[in-house]
Amino acid sequence: MEKLFLSSMLLICLFFVSCGERDSAKTGTIKDTMSVNEAAPKNSAVTKTMADAATILSRKEVPILCYHQIRDWTSADSKGAKDYIRPVEAFKADLKILADSGYHTVLPDQLYDYLAYGAPLPAKPVMLTYDDTDDDQFNIAAPEMKKYGFKGVFFIMTVSINRPKYMTREQIKQLSDEGHVVTSHTWDHHSVKGYKTEQDWVTQIEKPKKTIEELTGKKAVDFAYPFGLWNREAIPELKKRGVRSAYILSTKRDPDDPLYTIRRIIAGGYWSTPTLYKNMLESFH
Repeated sequence: MEKLFLSSMLLICLFFVSCGERDSAKTGTIKDTMSVNEAAPKNSAVTKTMADAATILSRKEVPILCYHQIRDWTSADSKGAKDYIRPVEAFKADLKILADSGYHTVLPDQLYDYLAYGAPLPAKPVMLTYDDTDDDQFNIAAPEMKKYGFKGVFFIMTVSINRPKYMTREQIKQLSDEGHVVTSHTWDHHSVKGYKTEQDWVTQIEKPKKTIEELTGKKAVDFAYPFGLWNREAIPELKKRGVRSAYILSTKRDPDDPLYTIRRIIAGGYWSTPTLYKNMLESFH
């Protein structure tokens, strides 16, 4: 009897010891898991620090081409107008030489992250931009870019939407849906140097930005100055209205705000494709 009693007591003790070990193990596992989870946000958080102006200016420039009309010349075109009209076969040759030379198109998000934060870009980057909303950009440029897997940036004047010889709302939306960037070139192409009142900024910058965002469903935070003309007084006004970067033509960049004076060169109508390619290589350093 005594032996039976001792055996029973021994089994009871072993049972409680085993339960205690399991409870301790469970408690330890919970504590370890909580410690890992609590530490994870701290370890995974990455803080981007924007480069200063001197660093941005020191980065190698990305070649950016600016196209306007893409069509063949007519007898009605003046000598000056032809500078802004790239004949169709010349445009096709431009894209071919870029593709054959190993270039990859980049868009404003990529360029901004590269300039501001030093993010990597693909080998031999180039940006293709189109000003003024002409419908030949949709009918000719977009299909030609598609052949090479290229994407472009379309700086549009909102006053011209749905007008004859300009892009429709549906065409603009399609460009955006296909991965191109559609953003602002003002309401009606007035130079920022001529803005005198608050209403000028509302009409030319705020309203077009909102129109494009409503049309595409995407942010329109990049901007091209009409005629490539800018002044330092315009930069704080653009910043105040949610513009993060602005594009000029081939003039000198601002030493304090280089993200608001990103250089482009016009693809001139009189240049052969080899001449355009040579000037592109020589213009960006």
